[in-house]
Amino acid sequence: MSADKVISLLPAATEIVCALGLESKLVGRSHECDYPENVKQLPVCSYDRIGANLSSLEIDRKVKQLLTNALSVYEVNSEIIKQLSPDVIITQDQCAACAVSLPEVEQALSAELEKPAQIISLQPNSLDGILDNIREVAKALDAVKAGDELLEELQERIDIIQHKLRFIEKKPTVACIEWLEPLMTSGNWVPELVTIAGGTPVLSELGKHSPYVNWEDLYEQDPEVVVVMACGFSVERTLKEISTLLQLPNFADLQAIKNKRFYIADGNQYFNRPSPRIVDSIEILAEIINPKQFVFGYEGEGWIKFEV
Repeated sequence: MSADKVISLLPAATEIVCALGLESKLVGRSHECDYPENVKQLPVCSYDRIGANLSSLEIDRKVKQLLTNALSVYEVNSEIIKQLSPDVIITQDQCAACAVSLPEVEQALSAELEKPAQIISLQPNSLDGILDNIREVAKALDAVKAGDELLEELQERIDIIQHKLRFIEKKPTVACIEWLEPLMTSGNWVPELVTIAGGTPVLSELGKHSPYVNWEDLYEQDPEVVVVMACGFSVERTLKEISTLLQLPNFADLQAIKNKRFYIADGNQYFNRPSPRIVDSIEILAEIINPKQFVFGYEGEGWIKFEV
């Protein structure tokens, strides 16, 4: 099947396609695809049911309500997809709150498209899974060589960090916060990113979904480093709700706070996206966890230190 026209319903997939040098093949995107900047000009093929300007708690309640009623958080615009007549559609089948799901796409295609389209469903839960997805997309779009070159470049950047840290014995405990209210820590690939960057992840397990945690559990762990990387939130958006954490009982008693090792990172653009920029996320963590060894230049844009 020819892959001349591609619709991406997942921001990470859009980034993969562009990183492979195939941006010209994209004919449609999801409402959340915003990188690189040029993709914002593409027709939007989905929309969300959540609404704007909601707090973390309100978003959590709305998502749970929709999923309880068997409704997706996002919806496909099947009419636009039909008009675009894609050869390939890339989506995901992992998190109902992250992107348009595989069943939705299949339902939209079943009666609407006048020609068959290949559906690629990405569902990574580890760093290897992300790299495999890049390989999968490259193969589907007849860009195996470009995929190999991209993967080689990404691996080289990871190797540089690991090589530089090979004699560093001190691996501080790191808590990564994925949601503010209710409190969640970052699972899936994030614990592995922390490990590569020279830290010891707490309250999350590699390859498992991000868990809800009790404040008492975080307080008992008393991590040496706390990084807030709220899902779908920029640094600026997180700052608007950071008081949710600061108001927790005895929050200022955490050693991370006392030692000024409390950080806010751009979860939306980096950590939450299983794209080639996941290596940027490792570099961000390396800067945060081992500032004497690494300065990649993300501070101020990808992350900030927040003093309580």
